[in-house]
Amino acid sequence: MNVAGKTYWLVGASEGLGEALALKLAAEGAHLVLSARSEDKLAALAAKMPNAQIAPLDVTDKPSVVAAAASVGPLDGVIYLAGYYDPMKAQSWNAEAVEQMCAVNFTGALHILGQTVPAFVDKDAGHIVLIGSLAGYRGLPGSIGYGASKAALMHMGETLYADLHKTGVKVQNINPGFIKTRLTAKNEFNMPQLMTPEEAADHVIRAMKSNRFETAFPKPFGWLFSLARFTPRALWLKLFNKV
Repeated sequence: MNVAGKTYWLVGASEGLGEALALKLAAEGAHLVLSARSEDKLAALAAKMPNAQIAPLDVTDKPSVVAAAASVGPLDGVIYLAGYYDPMKAQSWNAEAVEQMCAVNFTGALHILGQTVPAFVDKDAGHIVLIGSLAGYRGLPGSIGYGASKAALMHMGETLYADLHKTGVKVQNINPGFIKTRLTAKNEFNMPQLMTPEEAADHVIRAMKSNRFETAFPKPFGWLFSLARFTPRALWLKLFNKV
């Protein structure tokens, strides 16, 4: 699949993986609509690209998403990678933080999909890319809120694919491991195979160009999580309580 000349709405584009992915897609000739909360960051990023417009929004605020969607024009694809993360165990449950993770990581995606999926279905063409996480495959220690919200996003991708795989609308779940960002900087544990945003963006673009529905990376860490559902629970928890 060639992205040159196609218009993608990148939601969560202002920094980290979103910023790196935007730059790499632009270098391959994609036209981009860049969205996040920070208008200043988006404008600075768009200035580095030949074909980009900005549509600032807050994914947790549906009217904000509706207004942004009305400004973007026809799309060939949407990439949802807006994310929020606070490491948290059940013993230190912070209701506000848990709700914020779910609002950004999952409900925000529903707001965006509600503005894009019907148009893709109507024209029988489009590309939906949901950036999940290896943490969404199975429960992990210290992942209250984050793991559940990413699992919900990934399940939404499964359902979209089940409905649309025989149509002209392409659906993909792309699930990365640890990426070096301001969010993972909150972690106080060892993060195996930690990637730079640029490395992760390369993985995402390769996955987008493939015909695979689901991609987990990096290998072999991604394999471990992909097989998580078949691992005995006691062994799974023993592995990750040591991380």
